[in-house]
Amino acid sequence: MSARWLLLAALVPAKALASVPVPATIPPVPAPAAGAVSAVTATPCVPDAMPPGDWPSLCHYRDANRTIDVPPRAVMIGDSITEFWLPASPALFSEGIVDRGVHGQTSTQIVARFYQDVVRLRPHVVHILCGINDIAGNTGFASPDAYANAILAMVDMARANGIAVVVGSILPAGSFSWRPGYHPAAQVVAFNAWLRDLTQRRGLMYADYYSAMAAPDGSMKPGLSIDGVHPNAAGYAIMEPIARAAIGEAERHMPKP
Repeated sequence: MSARWLLLAALVPAKALASVPVPATIPPVPAPAAGAVSAVTATPCVPDAMPPGDWPSLCHYRDANRTIDVPPRAVMIGDSITEFWLPASPALFSEGIVDRGVHGQTSTQIVARFYQDVVRLRPHVVHILCGINDIAGNTGFASPDAYANAILAMVDMARANGIAVVVGSILPAGSFSWRPGYHPAAQVVAFNAWLRDLTQRRGLMYADYYSAMAAPDGSMKPGLSIDGVHPNAAGYAIMEPIARAAIGEAERHMPKP
């Protein structure tokens, strides 16, 4: 058989399989009498603890995700600013909006759990808000390219699955209590300029929290934060109508998968 026919024979099955639905889960492999098959298990998560190696915190919402059987109106994914939003504004999350924030996370950790915590829930809209921990170096030194790649990967995954996208601006910050000596204000402005440009080029919604919350020096306005980075009740009260408007507008322009 010629090399050309070998190539065609390899391509035809791949084309045929493209229309076959992918199973939601991989069937488990029974363990032999001698013991475990491998480190792959249907129950990798330890109750009330993060298993060793769960760098992206896949266990954080694993069980909660299984209780969602109706596609949510929106999933809000991000770091602690998103995670703490739920107890601060419970009314927002009583309208079909699901909170999937994990404190301390950078964009590269969030993108690693994006398929599990967003795509498989099949929401109409995803609200992505992250970046301040990249600037703070929570997982080590980062680069603008690494941040951009993570955001673009999340946007592409969402759009490919018919999920409308809201990108939230990074909130203003003049310093970090856990990173003395860092002055993030200028970097926040630079990242937000890129995010705004991305949303305009891709036809996404941009939730501009920064403009409503920034002091002239780029720090958070007095009275809106508990530590200069995380909003308090007054800060979330400013953010909530911006989020509602952006999610509502995104719903009206939902893409087709």
